[in-house]
Amino acid sequence: MATANVIGKPLRAFGGFYAMALDTFAAMFRPPFAWREFISQSWFVARVSIVPTLLLTIPYTVLLTFIETILLGEIGAADFSGTGAALGTVRQIGPIVTVLVVAGAGATAMCADLGARTIREELDALRVMGIDPIQALVVPRVLAATVVSLALSATVILVGLSGAYFFVVYIQNVSPGAFAAGLTLIIGATDVVIALVKAALFGLSAALIACYKGISVRGGPAGVGNAVNETVVFTFMALFAINIVATAVAIKITL
Repeated sequence: MATANVIGKPLRAFGGFYAMALDTFAAMFRPPFAWREFISQSWFVARVSIVPTLLLTIPYTVLLTFIETILLGEIGAADFSGTGAALGTVRQIGPIVTVLVVAGAGATAMCADLGARTIREELDALRVMGIDPIQALVVPRVLAATVVSLALSATVILVGLSGAYFFVVYIQNVSPGAFAAGLTLIIGATDVVIALVKAALFGLSAALIACYKGISVRGGPAGVGNAVNETVVFTFMALFAINIVATAVAIKITL
């Protein structure tokens, strides 16, 4: 019996998540759309994520570029530091840093909000009034996290490359022209599009996990706290798994 519960609980949770995800995708194309909730959630996620994202981007990019420039300088190829900066920032740092902050700040807030509504039986009240909670609450949050992740990833790439430029040029004395010329040596428009697609997938996954944990809360206020903690863990696990698959696909496409 205990073994059945250990196996059955994760399977039921996965099935519930899958069902909610399908309902969410179906509700995205069914009117009416909750524009006010979408705009409110987009502003909220952007507001809590923009500053931490940019503060993480600069040191990560600078550290990566600093190490790469030292290694390239050992073989007399320091002028290619822009290539390394573009490669690391566009393919990995931009999407990952964006989503780690969105998952850690925005997704947890979504989970806590929906969890509080669930234990107050607000979702049941919406169903009684004939309003689908998935369409009214989940869809706007999922789309908001996806759009904000997409926009933040583009911003992170620009800010990261700008920070790397100033550090490499003014601290490590690399030629500005050589740094700028190296940016597009390996990285092209296809890589940028792939990075943005990865960021959108990350944001979509984080929001789906947060919303599922929020609407499936059990156990009162303590259950909300547990759901928030589980959201962080499951989201990070899902993001790294998605990143491995997306990176492998991107390498095959760009080769």
